[in-house]
Amino acid sequence: MPDVQVQDDAPAAGTTTQPLTGLGNEPRLPASVRASIFLRCFALQGSWNYEILIGNGMGFCVEPALRRLPGGVEGQPYREALARQSVYFNAHPYLAGLAIGALARAEIDQVAPSRIERFRTALCGPLGSVGDRLVWAAWLPACSLVAILLFGVGWSPLGVAAGFLILYNIGHVGLRDWALRAGWRYGLRVATALGHPVLQHGPRYIGRVAAVLGGLALPLAVHRAIGGGSPLAPIPIGVAVGTPLLAVLLVRLQGRAEGWRVVLLLLAAFVLYSVVR
Repeated sequence: MPDVQVQDDAPAAGTTTQPLTGLGNEPRLPASVRASIFLRCFALQGSWNYEILIGNGMGFCVEPALRRLPGGVEGQPYREALARQSVYFNAHPYLAGLAIGALARAEIDQVAPSRIERFRTALCGPLGSVGDRLVWAAWLPACSLVAILLFGVGWSPLGVAAGFLILYNIGHVGLRDWALRAGWRYGLRVATALGHPVLQHGPRYIGRVAAVLGGLALPLAVHRAIGGGSPLAPIPIGVAVGTPLLAVLLVRLQGRAEGWRVVLLLLAAFVLYSVVR
């Protein structure tokens, strides 16, 4: 699990800090403020630049919560917090909500600024690596293979595009919403949220499902692309079902059968099929 162990750091000498409220004493965030933060998360990368990456976007997203600091938008705490949250930051955009919620919670709890800055720096690596593995390396390819499968079974181009967008955004929007809620709930203890089973084990299981989808989708898509008739004909169905089964068999035989023997057996099977046909 990514290590974000900044919550146990002792405050610097001469500074005071208000204890972080426990999970049972979670400060209330009005629904309108939460909705404003959530909608702003979709514009997180709108001010991306090479100097501070999504730093300005983080400040933009956290800002609605900072208005609740003593003195409001005219107060010094608001100005200092907004400046603190608008410096360099880098994370996967879909999981940045964990940092946004946690940092907003820390500012509202009036945690020592030095502690917030250390925590903010520590979040960049875990949120980037976990998000990349879950979304770019697992969820996006799996949704793409579903779209290819839909094409292979005869869906129209518009239907394929709509199916992909609906499925992908169910995961995308759901992940953003969960991240923001979990970040606000856990605050500086957000490492607990990073241990969620979906984040830790999701890429592995999604990858296995994607492998099966690939075995089903690619033969059907190629069959349709070359004008091979109905995808529900016996031969395409047999190829689509046989391909993932063959893949599973090859995985099971790994280390117990030499590759050239397996290839030779497959070639012999294809030759026999061609003769009998």
